[in-house]
Amino acid sequence: MTRGNQRDADRAKAQKKLAQQSKSKKEGGTSFAKRAESDAEIMRAKQAAKEAAKAAGGSQSANK
Repeated sequence: MTRGNQRDADRAKAQKKLAQQSKSKKEGGTSFAKRAESDAEIMRAKQAAKEAAKAAGGSQSANK
């Protein structure tokens, strides 16, 4: 075993990094729901604007 404990040290470092990433990615249920509702509201507004432009004969904006 010529590498000594380098392999073990690398494994420990990788596990620590993975744990840190998973910890930072966790999101509470309320913040997830709040973000989902916000995103849905934005999409509804975009859809309404697109339909209004289409109704007003804005076919040029659709070709962009």
